[in-house]
Amino acid sequence: MIADSSYVTYRWYAVLGGSALIVSIWAALTLGAVSLSVADLFSYLKLLVLEGPDSAATHYPLISAIVVHIRLPRVIAAIAAGSALALAGACTQGLFRNPLASPDVLGVSAGSSFGAVIAITTGLSLAHPLWTPVIACLGALICAMFVFVLARNSNSGQTLYLILAGLALSSLLGGATLGVLLFARQYEVSQFVFWTMGGLEGRIWEQIIWPLPVIVVASIWLLRHAQWLNILSIGDEAAHGLGMNVSRSRFALLLCASLLTAMSIAIAGPIGFIGLMVPHLVRMLTGANHLSLLPLSALFGAIFLLICDLIGRYIIAPYEIKAGIITAILGGMYFLWLVVSVQKQGKLL
Repeated sequence: MIADSSYVTYRWYAVLGGSALIVSIWAALTLGAVSLSVADLFSYLKLLVLEGPDSAATHYPLISAIVVHIRLPRVIAAIAAGSALALAGACTQGLFRNPLASPDVLGVSAGSSFGAVIAITTGLSLAHPLWTPVIACLGALICAMFVFVLARNSNSGQTLYLILAGLALSSLLGGATLGVLLFARQYEVSQFVFWTMGGLEGRIWEQIIWPLPVIVVASIWLLRHAQWLNILSIGDEAAHGLGMNVSRSRFALLLCASLLTAMSIAIAGPIGFIGLMVPHLVRMLTGANHLSLLPLSALFGAIFLLICDLIGRYIIAPYEIKAGIITAILGGMYFLWLVVSVQKQGKLL
């Protein structure tokens, strides 16, 4: 359980984050190339609840088309991907006992990129737009599982072998991806580069409906087992002494983090810095207790990606900047500030 003093802080940040999430959702639904008034949107939602979608679409056809088919899928995609990435990052940082760790150390990004380039260069992406995220997701999961199997064969120092195996496989798949692109057509290279930027534009319900249940189930499971991360943080020997099967628990947590990352890639592509920055920032605010760190990371991860997507599509409307570019810029600025401030204090991160 969360201590009384920490619970007050956790509850305060939860209320603040919940309010910010509601405001962000409302802004994402009303702002854009075509702005919707708050009164019209409220009237549409009221009619939608009271009389159903057909009646609401009849009375407000423009709002129905914009909200239901364009902006609402995008909002749900941002919430799902942002919370999944932040949860996966918090889980990975807790497992490796390093506040600057991320799921990338498992080779997830390299596996997803290789899967995406295969889908694009073989023409599967032209057959159906869902093939690219599906194969990218499979590539991410296969790569993460392969890394864990490699590290599991070691008798000791499993964490070190996980990192080394992840780096080796990432390098291998990165080279393979570049090799495939060398023989790809120009439009295929452009399509792959565009995919690697990460973004939420053009999201439809089809692209969200299959990763979303996986994200929900994996998130609930991880939140229910947050205490495992607290126990593992005191060391493997101490965890063994408390009766935990360290190897099995670490495998389950890594699988969950990899699954969350893969599903977020399926929804939004490879968006960087959320899994690295958001848990790190939440940890600085509330401490390292994963009972509070995990839910707050998920909450603020969703808010962060929503705001980044809103900035990207509103700042130079009707043109858009991909959300992955915004997160990279803000994340880079944050860590530059962090490095400078820590150096001034004479401490280590």
